[in-house]
Amino acid sequence: MRTEAVVLRAERDYDAVLSLVGNASVVLLGEATHGTHEFYRARTVITRRLLMEKGFCAVLVECDWPDALRVNRFIQGRNDDAGMRDATADGALGGFLRFPRWMWRNADVINLVDWLHEFNAGIPELENKSGFFGLDLYSLRSSMDAVIRYLSRVDPEAAKRARARYACFDHLAEDPQRYGYATTFGMRKDCELEVMRQLMGLSANIERYAQRGGVAGADDAFYAEQNARVAQNAEAYYRAMFQGRDESWNVRDTHMADTLDALRRHLGKRGKAPAKIVVWAHNSHIGDARATEMGQHGQINLGQLVRERYGDQDTFLLGFTTHSGTVTAASDWESPSETKTVQPARSDSFENLLHDTRLGNFLLPIRGRKKLLARLHERRLERAIGVVYLPESERLSHYFHADLGNQFDALIHFDQTRAVKPLDAPASMEHIELPETYPSGM
Repeated sequence: MRTEAVVLRAERDYDAVLSLVGNASVVLLGEATHGTHEFYRARTVITRRLLMEKGFCAVLVECDWPDALRVNRFIQGRNDDAGMRDATADGALGGFLRFPRWMWRNADVINLVDWLHEFNAGIPELENKSGFFGLDLYSLRSSMDAVIRYLSRVDPEAAKRARARYACFDHLAEDPQRYGYATTFGMRKDCELEVMRQLMGLSANIERYAQRGGVAGADDAFYAEQNARVAQNAEAYYRAMFQGRDESWNVRDTHMADTLDALRRHLGKRGKAPAKIVVWAHNSHIGDARATEMGQHGQINLGQLVRERYGDQDTFLLGFTTHSGTVTAASDWESPSETKTVQPARSDSFENLLHDTRLGNFLLPIRGRKKLLARLHERRLERAIGVVYLPESERLSHYFHADLGNQFDALIHFDQTRAVKPLDAPASMEHIELPETYPSGM
């Protein structure tokens, strides 16, 4: 590891990441937690350089499609189209209302959104501006509402049909987990056919809708079609929730991969080459599932699917790890955010092995390093902290076995990290200050 590693002391050291990316058109940037400042900052540095130096045109993140579209309109200067009066990065992030808000409403994301807005301001043509989009499928109600609003503007008769189809959910669209429970256990009929018909109906007319309003009109038609796709897949996801974790996980990550496919096709229509897209998601989504014990139990994920669909040479999977520090997380689902202490990594984990290099913060190239791969294929534990962190049951709750050599193409390790700063931190949230670590000072 010491022989292969590139120590990260300054932004110029990220030249090594750009070199490893090569000609790949899909770059997946992970995170070992949903609340670590260094992960957000490093991904911002890499993303900026991919957009400026390698022709990437969009950032696709682990959040809901409608919420991300509000940010997209802001960074592309289309605030009036969305009726937005608060034309600031903070205002653009105002759509992120569901738990966990801190994942996207934090100081580091504000910096990214401000930079994207400024970067696009120097590009006059809408078709050449960078975009910001969402991967996820939790937005059942808001996506259905967005479809109806769009059709009300371009095709009122189709909007009436959409209202009738989506009325199947009745009040349960506000609480889709109740919908999933009721349909799974036969307490009511499911709405699978209705959301499928709505997506098919909209898709059948998409070319006609896309001809209205030039580039902006084509974009709006695609956004509406994707919202209809979200509604269809969200309905399937909430039904799958009560059939087992693997089933719902696979619905969600397949949706992520399909969203990436759809966005590449849409943006690719503007140029001769496939659209280049950078993806932000947790390591558990972007590291190849086939190299983890979850994959052995039947789970698939985004990293696996992009490798299967695009091939190794067109994809680049970059994981992130930490040994200790603090993290923004909750103690339970829907609980307030807290600053929690990240326990030092277990002695039998990859994170501890990375810590033992004593290199601090570094990039570790993996793909093609034969001697290193021979050792990384040895099965060890790897840590994953999501929106909930339970240090008292860390081994059971946050560690899994993995083959690091097959999971990622490269890895960035930050030995000591600190929590992201939420924009909406509760008054009781106690911030534990750690010494500044690169790249937080950039």
